[in-house]
This record gives sequence, structure tokens and C-alpha cells, in this order.
Amino acid sequence: MKYRTQKVAYWFWALSMLLLVIQLTYGFFMGFAHLGYDGLHKWIPFNTSHTVHLNTLVVWLISGFMGAAYYIIPEESETELCCPKLAYLQLIALTVVGVAALTGYHFNWWEGRKFLEIPHELDYLVALDVVLFLAILVITMAKGKRRTTTSFVLVGGLVGAALLYLPGMLQFDSQTLDSFFRWWVVHLWVEGVWELIMGGILAFLLIKLTGVDREVIEKWLYVVIGLTFLSGILGTGHHYYYIGVHKIWLIVGGIFSALEPLAFLAMTLWAVSMYRKGERKHPNKIALYWTLGAAITSFLGAGVLGLAHTLPQVNLYTHGTLVTAMHGHLAFWGAYAMIVFAIMTYAMPNLTGRKFYDTPSGRMAFWLTNVGMAIHVSALAAAGVTQVYLERILGYDFGDVQKYLYPHFWVLIIGATIFSTGITIYLIDFIRYGLPKDEALATT
Repeated sequence: MKYRTQKVAYWFWALSMLLLVIQLTYGFFMGFAHLGYDGLHKWIPFNTSHTVHLNTLVVWLISGFMGAAYYIIPEESETELCCPKLAYLQLIALTVVGVAALTGYHFNWWEGRKFLEIPHELDYLVALDVVLFLAILVITMAKGKRRTTTSFVLVGGLVGAALLYLPGMLQFDSQTLDSFFRWWVVHLWVEGVWELIMGGILAFLLIKLTGVDREVIEKWLYVVIGLTFLSGILGTGHHYYYIGVHKIWLIVGGIFSALEPLAFLAMTLWAVSMYRKGERKHPNKIALYWTLGAAITSFLGAGVLGLAHTLPQVNLYTHGTLVTAMHGHLAFWGAYAMIVFAIMTYAMPNLTGRKFYDTPSGRMAFWLTNVGMAIHVSALAAAGVTQVYLERILGYDFGDVQKYLYPHFWVLIIGATIFSTGITIYLIDFIRYGLPKDEALATT
């Protein structure tokens, strides 16, 4: 590492790893419950497992993004991180809010809004935590010796995510109004400002791993930003038709949703092009695997699979089915989870001074997670198509259809087991690196 205060990032990533384990555990609870093995229902009902599974995903990704920012911004700004003690305080506050929310879900303390179930009273603590986080980053950039497009895009995405959280704090008596503004958070996060965060992290990694000139890489970053805002904002409309707004949104949402894969295609072409142009043979090949994998898998999951079922003529049948879960799993994995793994894989040798670069365990973790996710998503796709045909076309009752999905859920469990094995190997490697140390400043 180049700056001592970059060590703060490690602790945010440690929190991410802990939350990821919790997310996977509750995912298995849900998978076996779908198969009729719901022995924990008395203590952990299905809706609780579902809520914990979704919300730990959001929090561990946010914690991962925060760790990435605390690692990247000092290096991009060429200065130590401002107020590292406040950064640790911010981490503690984030952990306390997360623990309170996850505990509350088990006692029916939530709002009941998908992805935004966090109790309203905790929203204000989240807002304060994020304000402190952004203040640390902005002050660091202001006092730094250098200002780069990469850092501005990364911080801009984080600021956008913070601002778009505010509509989710509003409360309405009207279900239509409530859902309208909920999509400002859910859709414009994952198909808007989070793409900027991904773009900023991806640009940083490509600069470090490929050796391609910064100016070339950052020009591509502008293309990604433009495509993201062109498609992502109005693409939100494909959700609106189902909550009672004007039918014009069905047309607008359908058109711009069809354009949304362009941003992810641009990211893929960008990453592969920079890799081919690169002259530097960076020893951290596993970090390069994760970086290129994030670009390619995000295009497949968020782009191709998103387009496959969000067109109005198709979404009429697939809306609210397991087809949506198929798209969601691969999209979140490729676009956001893999980019967090990429920055962690790149940074951990620099933080600890332990050069575990191209290791068999690292390669195994990468391939097992991706093969497992592919099997998992394929099972969801098969289950989703079966569900659509039986429910939406033949008119079977929801409950009656479930028994026809059992074979697909057994395959899903197999895929999840392979995936979790890869995550376990990655986690063992993460622990094996040990804690960051000042001596790494001299050895990097």
C-alpha cells in the first residue's frame, strides 16, 4: 500500500465477508423451505429468511464499496485519508445499524418494502453514517495533490446513491406513490448510480493491472457514464405499469430498458480492450480474473438476462416470477459482488505485504463460485419458465405449481453448494492474508 490509512478498507471488507456468510446461510434456509424442508419455520419463517437474504446482500455490497473507496481515494488523490478515526467510527455505526436491523427482522420490526425493509427509525442513522463517510472522502480529495476522473466518478456514484436513498425514507398512505418512490431507490441504485461506482472501481483496477495509459481508460469511462444515464433513468418506467401509473410508462420503460444492456456491453468491451492493449504483466492474475469476470458476467446477468424478460410483451408473463430471481442473482453477482471481490483481491497483498498472487486456491475460488452461480441461475431459469407456463398460461394455482419445481430446486441447491464452497475457499484465503500492517508500506 502507498498510504498507511488505506488499512481502513480492510475492516469494511471483513464486515462484508461476515455479512456474505449470513446471506448465504439464509439463502440455504429458503432453498430447503422451497423443497418442503422448513423445520426452522417456527423460529425463522420464510419471509424472515427472504428479508435477511436480500438486505444482507445490500449491506455487504455497500460495505464493500465503502472499503473500495477508502482504498482507492487516497491513492488517486495522492494523500492520506482524512480523519481515519472517524472512518473507524463510521464502520462501527454501520455495524450497529446492520446488527439492529437484522435482529429486528426476526421480531417483525421492519417496513415490509422489498430491499428497503430496514425499520424507518434506523433510516436516519444510515443517513448520518453515509454523510460522515462522504465527508471523509470529499475532504480527502480536497486536500489531495491530484484529482482524477476515476475518483470523481467513484465518489459521484456514492453521492448519487446517498441522495437516491432519501426518497426511500418518505412514507405515503398511497401504495402507488410509495412504490413509485421505492423504485427510485431500488432501480436507480442498481441500474444507475451503482454502475458509476462499478465503473470507478473498474477503471482503477484496469489502470493498475493492465498498465494502459490513464487517459485512454478514463475516456472509456465517460462512454459508460453516458450510456448508464441514457438508459437507466427512463428504464425505471418498466416497473411503473404494474403499480398503477399512466400506461405511457410501459412504452418508455420498454424502449429504454432495451437500451440498458448497452452500458454493460460498453463495460465488457472496455475491460477486454484494455486487457489486450496492456503491456504490463501484473503478477496478481487472480485480481485480473475477477476484474474481467465482473465486466463479462455483468453484461450477461444485468444486460442480456435483463433484456430477456423486461420487454413489456415478455414481462407480462414473467413479472414477479422466478425468472426475475434468475436475472437478479446473476446481475448482482456479476455487476457488483465480483467487482468487490476484484478490488479485495488486488488490495489484500498490498495491505498485508503477503504476495499470495496466482495461487491454486485463488483460482479454485474464482471458478467454483462462477460455475456454482451458473448452475444456480440455470436452475432458477428452468424453474421460472416452468412457473410461467403453469401459472400464467395454463392457470394453475401458485401452491399447486410448487411441487413441479422441486427438481429444479434440487439443482439450485447443488449450484449453491458449489458456489458456497468457492466462497469458503476465498474466505480462508482472506483470513490467511492476516491483518494489514505498516511494514507493507515498505514492501509494496
